[in-house]
Amino acid sequence: MWMAGAGSKGGQTIGATDDIGFRAVEKPYHVHDLHATILHLLGLNHVNLTFLHNGRAERPTVNGGTLVTEALSS
Repeated sequence: MWMAGAGSKGGQTIGATDDIGFRAVEKPYHVHDLHATILHLLGLNHVNLTFLHNGRAERPTVNGGTLVTEALSS
């Protein structure tokens, strides 16, 4: 994934894949982690953010998600 602006740290590679790019072998992150990081960069708390789906409040990262701190500029 390529990210720019909004407080993300540029010019770096986080993690690595195998020789054919099929699986992450170093620092594997789940898509929920990326969602949490993007929401953080937008100024939203992914734990407190809810939206209505089929009449009930849901969180975008209900199944987990932690910030990828290496992608954030201090």
